[in-house]
Amino acid sequence: MTSPRRNALTPEALTMMDIIARTGSFAAAARELGRVPSALTYSVRQLEDALDVLLFDRRSRQAQLTAAGQELLDEGRRLLAEMDAVANRVKRVATGWESELTVAADGVVSRLTLFELVEGFYAHRDAEGQGPGTRLKLRSEILAGLWEALVSGQADLAIGVMMNSPAQSGIELRALGEIDFVFAVAPHHPLAAATEPLSDAQVMAHRAVAVADSAQRMSPVTVNLLPGQDVFTVPTMAGKIEALLRCLGCGYVPEPMVRDHLRTGRLVAKPVQRVRLPAQFGYAWRAGATPQPRKAPQGLALQWWLSQLESPATRRALLERHAGLLVPLE
Repeated sequence: MTSPRRNALTPEALTMMDIIARTGSFAAAARELGRVPSALTYSVRQLEDALDVLLFDRRSRQAQLTAAGQELLDEGRRLLAEMDAVANRVKRVATGWESELTVAADGVVSRLTLFELVEGFYAHRDAEGQGPGTRLKLRSEILAGLWEALVSGQADLAIGVMMNSPAQSGIELRALGEIDFVFAVAPHHPLAAATEPLSDAQVMAHRAVAVADSAQRMSPVTVNLLPGQDVFTVPTMAGKIEALLRCLGCGYVPEPMVRDHLRTGRLVAKPVQRVRLPAQFGYAWRAGATPQPRKAPQGLALQWWLSQLESPATRRALLERHAGLLVPLE
């Protein structure tokens, strides 16, 4: 026999909480849901009565969540994502091809090679001449945000994850390769003529350019920033390179992405005292939460992408081929 609390936690109720929190007010949420505000307020009160907690602070004019409300929102979003994952797995069993596949890539990954893989995916035909019926989605993430997208179910395949990412049940991780990062400045930057190798004290005296970690819930990762250093934050690696070219700061960038700029002198690579090893990157995918004998088979779309990533040439191209195209994924 189900409890009233469990009966109250319907997908509709969880979606309602998500929309109220996202829009910031009951009135805006009511408009999005096509309901009148009074009806929405009544639904919230019913949910509060069933759970015997207050979900919103009535003293605030805005839809301000209580601690209990925030917990319900966080767990509700996770449950909704799991429901979507179950529905997709059921569809996968029936057709073989996933109804949708989301591939997320870090900013260090070659967009040129990534779009060539997309072209190959859409050109694929089976023995009967049929193409994949999968809707493909690409998304761009940075640092911990890429791992978060995979673990939370927002992505099925993540390319460019850090190899030191924490182990997670149901996630398979393979090596993609390594990238050398160089400390680069514009030729007219003060550090361009400084004595080498650069010390931390020399670097800290100048503004750094950093790419913002896209993680929303996991702890964001900070790389190669010194305590107390002035920082200019940009959303993409392409934006960071543009900032360096305009002498807006200094910073570490993947050598393959600035190779042409270094060769032509638009950027200068400066040796530093701090030892830095090549960064190790990998690719990871959702493989099922538990090793059940009757687990749904891996979808054909994910199989296709994983088969491409088995090629050493493809893995190398994803980290090396940057000339000619720097397309941010929105």
